[in-house]
Amino acid sequence: MAIVQRNTAQWQALDASHHIHPFCDPKSLAERGVRVITSADGCYVTDSDNNRILDGMAGLWCVNVGYGRQELVDVATQQMEQLPFYNSFFQSSTPSQIELAQKLSEVAPGNLNHFFFANSGSEANDTVIRMARHYWHVRGKPKKYAFIGRNLGYHGSTLAATSLGGMKHMHDMGSSTLPGFEHIMEPHWYAHGGNMTPEEFGLRAAQALEDKILEVGADNIAAFIGEPIQGAGGVIDPPSTYWP
Repeated sequence: MAIVQRNTAQWQALDASHHIHPFCDPKSLAERGVRVITSADGCYVTDSDNNRILDGMAGLWCVNVGYGRQELVDVATQQMEQLPFYNSFFQSSTPSQIELAQKLSEVAPGNLNHFFFANSGSEANDTVIRMARHYWHVRGKPKKYAFIGRNLGYHGSTLAATSLGGMKHMHDMGSSTLPGFEHIMEPHWYAHGGNMTPEEFGLRAAQALEDKILEVGADNIAAFIGEPIQGAGGVIDPPSTYWP
């Protein structure tokens, strides 16, 4: 669809009339007006007032290779012309799915050799929940149902992914959590370390996982999930003693 040329005020008025934004107060946002991003190149975006802005978040932390990569435009165009979509239900696959899965197996660690494709992180983590619970069910242990996440963890904004994450403001949005999800402290030494060294605190934060497993019961736990570095929670880089 061709982009109609409008000024910033016109874009803002249309946005306020028809577009629902996440994580905001719609009334105050409409009064203030959104920033309208119109183009991007490299690591910069440009808004409707022609301000050039360094995009430190890389979109939503997903434009890792930068904007305006012509080679990506070319291969996407080629794929759209050849086969824009086909599903993987009904015992079907496509060359692009097969080749991507094979490429991922070459770079993934250990024996991670099989891949399920999703459209977003929220959808992927919802699928993880279902897969883990189904795994234990077919293994004859249906009580292994609960997930352990961490405070300030972010794993998506669907109902299940919100429950899996540890964002209190998301949990407090009405009935926004499901049963079967537990949370432990985040490994944030600056916020919680007190008089401990980072190394001491890393061990204490890791101990919180064992404490929660003992509290809930190992026979009731399906999985633990944790970001290596907690992004949305504040870019929390845990001490070196936490993950080992």
